[in-house]
Amino acid sequence: MSKMTSLGKVMNQVHRMYQNHTDKLIPVKDISFDDLQRVSLAGEYHALRPIAQQSIANRLGIPIQYLRKCPPEIQKLNMNYWIEKERNEELFFRFDGDDVRAIFTPRYIPTDNVEVLEKLNTLGYAPDTQVQSSLDDNFMMVNIPDGRQTYSINGDRMTPGISVSNSEVGLASLSISAFVLRLKCTNGMISKTAVSASYRHVSARILKDFPEVLNNVSLELGKQKDQFRLSLESKVENPESTIQSLNRQFELGKEEKEAVEWALPLEYGFTMFHVVNVYTKAAQFEGLSAESSFRLQKVGGMVLGMVT
Repeated sequence: MSKMTSLGKVMNQVHRMYQNHTDKLIPVKDISFDDLQRVSLAGEYHALRPIAQQSIANRLGIPIQYLRKCPPEIQKLNMNYWIEKERNEELFFRFDGDDVRAIFTPRYIPTDNVEVLEKLNTLGYAPDTQVQSSLDDNFMMVNIPDGRQTYSINGDRMTPGISVSNSEVGLASLSISAFVLRLKCTNGMISKTAVSASYRHVSARILKDFPEVLNNVSLELGKQKDQFRLSLESKVENPESTIQSLNRQFELGKEEKEAVEWALPLEYGFTMFHVVNVYTKAAQFEGLSAESSFRLQKVGGMVLGMVT
């Protein structure tokens, strides 16, 4: 669930999460699997977290849903057969304590959340900067509103800003986008502008380009203002049917659909403005993962971008 906090508190939380994080290059010859839950690395056993299970299944070319349906002995047979076919001599393992949190090829270049936050600090975003944040073991979203550019739409005060998101375990690239905060209920919306940027973790350019991209995105803030006005003029006869169609179009997962269902009566109305706010409100659903919160805010932005 996304919430308002300070950049300093986000940094403190990230540092606490980092205490047991380590990374290692593991020779492929030293890797064997007991099943989908446990891997042996040179004779030492480690639990595989769900994201690590997904990443190694992808690497081995085995559909994860198939593996999860197999009994442990069939999982072991499949995984140990295909790991012998691995082309790389080593794989990059990310640990939290003894647990494996993700597995990558050696090409992966880590850009960790602490690096991203430290870069924001060097660019003038002080620890007391108010942000909207959603953070868990798999994903970080930090939205930084710019109060100097607040405007009003239909009586609601809107504040544009910058959204920065990152996943250390491969759920998403480091991304910088435009952001709009609806002050009435702190709904957030993430939208792509002409200079939005997303960097895969296979390039050293990520943090080098960070200041320029932030600056360029900030120059485009406020462009959503006209889109919001158009969304108020765009009528929706059946909000429930429209939202069901959009859920399918954007391939929302089960927990994301539950969040949208919760938000619908809270933002109910017969314009696209209301539909957009359903998705941004859904990002605040209790218990929602950080990635799903980010995704729902992004869907809100994409829905707004559809208004013409």
